[in-house]
Amino acid sequence: MAARLGAVAALAVLLAAPFFLYPVFLMKVLCFALFACAFNLLIGFGGLLSFGHAAFFGSAAYVTAHTVKVWGLSPELGILLGTAAAAVLGLAFGGIAIRRQGIYFAMITLALSQMVFFLALQLPFTHGEDGIQAVPRGTLFGVIDLNEPMAMYYTVLGVFLIGFAIIWRTVHSPFGQVLKAIRENEPRAVSLGYRTDRYKLLAFVLSATLTGLAGGTKAIVFQLATLTDVTWQMSGEVVLMTLLGGMGTLSGPVVGAALVVTLENYLAATSLPVPVVIGCIFIVCVLLFRRGIAGEILARFGKQKRNG
Repeated sequence: MAARLGAVAALAVLLAAPFFLYPVFLMKVLCFALFACAFNLLIGFGGLLSFGHAAFFGSAAYVTAHTVKVWGLSPELGILLGTAAAAVLGLAFGGIAIRRQGIYFAMITLALSQMVFFLALQLPFTHGEDGIQAVPRGTLFGVIDLNEPMAMYYTVLGVFLIGFAIIWRTVHSPFGQVLKAIRENEPRAVSLGYRTDRYKLLAFVLSATLTGLAGGTKAIVFQLATLTDVTWQMSGEVVLMTLLGGMGTLSGPVVGAALVVTLENYLAATSLPVPVVIGCIFIVCVLLFRRGIAGEILARFGKQKRNG
């Protein structure tokens, strides 16, 4: 009951937020929150640490931007094609990476991601360091003008809610339970007859697909796709968001993304070194909130509920 009330309250806040805060800032938070949630599906529930998720985020942004600007497709088709491109890339990368475990898996994903970065730098359609700029937002389904900030915000909110609902349903499905079993003890899951490689590959592809959905949406919001979207720093940033918020929780990545984006947005106007400040906050969170901010709150709330 408490979880449902919390979800309703959170939805009410999101619906009212653009009347009090800058809509573009909120849209950036939602895009990166979906990115972090998709990454958390892989590491938090599957136990697979990827250092290359920026490849899916950035490739979807490039495909969406190119198809909308050059091919003249509608924004929804552009986002769908970008998401599909990320899914195909995820299938290829996952087929290679899941053959290894632990740090070897992480290093393979990082290496593959760097290959995507090199291609984004060299391929003609990406325009190298200039990126794809002035991407038209267009009209959603031929009806909704996305050049209107409020229309664009509620569209992004809808995309985020769809992605979050998919993750929630996945985690609470039999597939999600098997995924957690693999995270906790893969040899035991194998002994029970589960073909763990198939489950890990499916989780990898689903995570890449939802990451692509976030990347494609971000390209429409900011009307550009750049090399920043495919750098290894972007992969590291989503790891930071997930750990700060609470790995293995549904709400944690949202909290972590909101915190990091807020710090980057408001500290950029000051003389403070943004990476140093975020790094210090990360250290404090690791020392005081070992489960992450949301993870620690949920753990203490659950403990109080049991004691009560």
